[in-house]
Amino acid sequence: MRPLGYVIVFAVGLAAGHFATHYYDASHMGARTVAKAPPAQPPAEQAEAPRVANVAFDKEPLWAYGFTDEAKPTDKAQPQAPPSHEPRKNQDLGEQTRKRTVDGSSAQYNLVEIRDLHNVIDWFPADHPKMPSLIEHGPASQGEIGRGCGGCHLPNGRGRPENAPPGGLPAAYFERQIQDFRHGLRYTADPRKANTNTMIDLAKAMSETEIKEAAEYFSSIKPVEHWIRVVESPTAPKVRYVGQLAQLAKENGKPAGMEPIAGRIIETSEDEEQNETLRNPHSGWVAYVPPGAIKKGEDLVTTGGMKIAGGRIVQGKTTACGTCHGLNLTGVVGADVPPIAGRSPSYLVRQLFDIQQGTRNGGQAQLMKLVVANLTQEDLVDIAAYIASRPQNAPQTVAPVATN
Repeated sequence: MRPLGYVIVFAVGLAAGHFATHYYDASHMGARTVAKAPPAQPPAEQAEAPRVANVAFDKEPLWAYGFTDEAKPTDKAQPQAPPSHEPRKNQDLGEQTRKRTVDGSSAQYNLVEIRDLHNVIDWFPADHPKMPSLIEHGPASQGEIGRGCGGCHLPNGRGRPENAPPGGLPAAYFERQIQDFRHGLRYTADPRKANTNTMIDLAKAMSETEIKEAAEYFSSIKPVEHWIRVVESPTAPKVRYVGQLAQLAKENGKPAGMEPIAGRIIETSEDEEQNETLRNPHSGWVAYVPPGAIKKGEDLVTTGGMKIAGGRIVQGKTTACGTCHGLNLTGVVGADVPPIAGRSPSYLVRQLFDIQQGTRNGGQAQLMKLVVANLTQEDLVDIAAYIASRPQNAPQTVAPVATN
């Protein structure tokens, strides 16, 4: 019964989802895509993101946003420093200019080059097409303070837990998200999250040509099977948050040990030297999730929590994710819905919470608001645990064709 019911729900939901999305595009996107972006602002004068007064900060999954204390409506993010090609004055110059290598790459870079987000390094150029200027250097309108997309999201688009993984997104979906950032329709539920404000400023600074080039670039990148290793465990490493990213806490220079997972997801690098110091885009991540989370998440993701009792279908608290995102959660052929399988669970939970709290308001987010309305924080953890554990390179779903 479950597989058949799932396919029926998928077919009906897919048609409804596509109709709603295309209706929104016809009504709104025409006006939005021709609107001129406001002039770019340097980070020191970063424009504040819009705020909503009714964010339930007491229910925020703080670990997903990279904080340990509850936010307040009056909190503000400190602007991120602009990219720099200068050595750090508090570190040894010889150490900063010594060339580094990573396994499998013939490239060599020093720390000054690795840290320069205006001139993005590329350990593995064969992973992707030639980087457009926006990906490598940032929006042309920002000049030397522009951040190349590949600096934060990596040249292969796999992203990191504190940001988004744009690799493999449909071009139309990618463009829609940039327009949402530009027009105040997408921001963060936690006002302290600085990189979201940076993304808003970058989106406003991009030209229409740059947006299309970036969309085509990221959409052409093929996914790997797994970028994140999901581990069920009652304990997780003790961490500290640096730039909204979980890093292993240290005591006397050594990892500080384990602590109860306490209903969280703790996502850290497999190798901190490779991920943080060298920005190696082949070095993945490990996500510790509560015991049983993957199985519970599977039920919510594949059926929406639907049950059969007494021969009757009892509706669940949500909609099966495959309804729009494809049976393998890797998207639908020809559709502009995002593949979600194997994505960062921290990122997934942030987006679900942002949608719940009304800080994502684009066309497809309106559909998602009904999907996430009844989900608890535990549900978000379970759903993200299961989705993150799925292979990214499973076949996309072919949408059913209507017949007379």
